[in-house]
Amino acid sequence: MSRRLRICMVGYRGNMHCGGQGVYLWFLVRELAKLGHLVDVLVGPPFPDPMPFAREVVALPNQQFWAKWFARDWAHFLPHPNPLRVFQPLNFYELASSRLGFLPEPFAFSVRALRAMAERLRRGVRYDLVHDVQCLGYGLLGIRAFGLPMVTTIHHPLTVDRRASFVRDQTTTDAIGTMQFYPIGMQSFVARRMDRVLTSSQASGSEILRDFGVRRDRLEMVWNGLDTELYCPDPAVSRSQSGILCVGRASDPNKGIKTLIAALAKLASPVHLTLVDAGGSGNDARNWARSLGCSDRLEITGRIPNQDLVNLYRRAALVVVPSRYEGFGLPAVEAMACGTPVVATSAGALPEVMRVGGGGLLVPRDDPDALAKAVSTLLEQPEMRHEMGARARPRIEATFSWRRVAERTARIYQEVVEERPLARISHRAA
Repeated sequence: MSRRLRICMVGYRGNMHCGGQGVYLWFLVRELAKLGHLVDVLVGPPFPDPMPFAREVVALPNQQFWAKWFARDWAHFLPHPNPLRVFQPLNFYELASSRLGFLPEPFAFSVRALRAMAERLRRGVRYDLVHDVQCLGYGLLGIRAFGLPMVTTIHHPLTVDRRASFVRDQTTTDAIGTMQFYPIGMQSFVARRMDRVLTSSQASGSEILRDFGVRRDRLEMVWNGLDTELYCPDPAVSRSQSGILCVGRASDPNKGIKTLIAALAKLASPVHLTLVDAGGSGNDARNWARSLGCSDRLEITGRIPNQDLVNLYRRAALVVVPSRYEGFGLPAVEAMACGTPVVATSAGALPEVMRVGGGGLLVPRDDPDALAKAVSTLLEQPEMRHEMGARARPRIEATFSWRRVAERTARIYQEVVEERPLARISHRAA
């Protein structure tokens, strides 16, 4: 049995509702603690839900200038109660970067994390390893220079988001904004200097090798986890025979919602689609559905609690994942965990997770005809849907539980910790 490790997790955004990194951070820390490891967390806003299983959670606040600028929240823009704090170096950097169109959070957070780590080491706190969750700011190299082994998790490289943004851009100014917004140079530079880079699929790993130049022998594939106790079937919930569900943002071209709406228009009533996405009249999915004459069969939920999402999975006849790219494909895994069959595209990591679960059909991406045909095929065969859902649930539980993810991650930690002393000895000998 491996020894108990002292781990410091570093996450520049910690809340579960602000992205996958918050979910990953919370559940991985919980499961590592259950395995007996001692875990501290350095985390930026939005902050995570309470983490009583962690040894200590250290909040590293910032003024969130980028979010306020994006939301036009001028009333709360300057620091309160002392607006002059805007001239503190990191605050001013974040303000200026936001105004110039850069994403300042990863770098600024990494510097704050470096300061916090230096202060903790001065107080005698010791760690065996540091695990960064997709920040990859230059300050992390300072932490590594203290002699601490460091791993990072990259769910997918920012180059994927940048390519999707280029698809959305309509003017040269938009394209220039996309070029300067993503800190790809910094993140790739830091990633190449980590002891290990963890990622959640072979597809994402290929992107990291190609776009970030990470050494192949430092890349490790560790599936993302799922709360299989929450995402589970409930025989008491009646399933729809004609309702299909999709979880994805119409504003993100990678999610393929436009293709799904085109497929919906080809499906006859009473087939209807529930889309879990931000509501409001500005949602592009409404306009696409209206132009194709199927808006009466589209419902957009707006933001909903996790338990409501689980109930939607349980009630749906099937779930559609029409993505143009996925570094993992969480909605497909969540659906199969609830015993719901899936129609997904052969894009990114989706073939990998569908192969594991065995609970659905794959179609080419960007093909509304193929998507509509696959949905129609499953809707016409309730016994096939039931068999797919029943087959997938135990496979998902066996592969994607957070316990399994934590055990695999801890084994990688142990390898890295054992390697670093040898590396230092070799360096001295040289």
